[in-house]
Amino acid sequence: MAETARETWDEEASQVYRDIAAVAVPRRAEQIAALLTLAPFGREEAPRLVELACGEGLLGEALLEAFPCATYLGLDGSKSMREHTAGRLARFGSRATVDAFDLFASDWHAKTDGAGLIVSSLCVHHLSDSGKRGLFAALAPRLSPRGALLLADLVQPARAEPLELFAETWNTTVADQSRARIGSDALLKRFLDEAWNHYRTPDPVDQPSRLFDQLLWMREAGLAVVDCFWMNAGHAVYGGYKGTAPATGGVRYADALALARKVLGIAA
Repeated sequence: MAETARETWDEEASQVYRDIAAVAVPRRAEQIAALLTLAPFGREEAPRLVELACGEGLLGEALLEAFPCATYLGLDGSKSMREHTAGRLARFGSRATVDAFDLFASDWHAKTDGAGLIVSSLCVHHLSDSGKRGLFAALAPRLSPRGALLLADLVQPARAEPLELFAETWNTTVADQSRARIGSDALLKRFLDEAWNHYRTPDPVDQPSRLFDQLLWMREAGLAVVDCFWMNAGHAVYGGYKGTAPATGGVRYADALALARKVLGIAA
């Protein structure tokens, strides 16, 4: 998989993301809870978990809490993000490791070998259509026989009309979350000032692809069951499973949502 041209996500962008992510990610607790609930194994199993672009380690913390026998590898291209994840996950000891990676390279692919779950939030949309297709083709064969590839990410609509819907519902959700989080529109203003809403002010760093196309590329890569499981404000939780047999003993959504809210510091 090769990308010949791309903009660079730098440490300044990482800091802006950390500053506003609490409100900029639509219904973040629901997204994390969905990923936990969709994991293809029971709580007592011991799968390998790999997260692409682990950020601050919030999803990693939720995964390790939800699956107490699992091990986790968090990959990120930002030094400061890796440091945040390592600090957050230090209490899990040898169950959690963090390493550097370049999404646009392929030298890290072998680190996903045998993973029961490869998961990513707000990362894969930085790849072009061909980049995503190549990534899915590279990762699907490396999953364990019951493994899954699950993404929470921006998606591009197939027609132009939904762009206004995506843009406006994203702004509205950020406004609601800013008021709920800090009692004012201050974080909404920061979100707008940073022009973070891709559907209102497209950024060349962001290259979301059509959801239907991505599901087809996952099927093409060898995933037996693919689907979209959740969507809000142009953000979707989607992915595929290598096997067809459902898991037993997994995390109930209500429990996953409570855990996600705890990790995110959201009052019950």
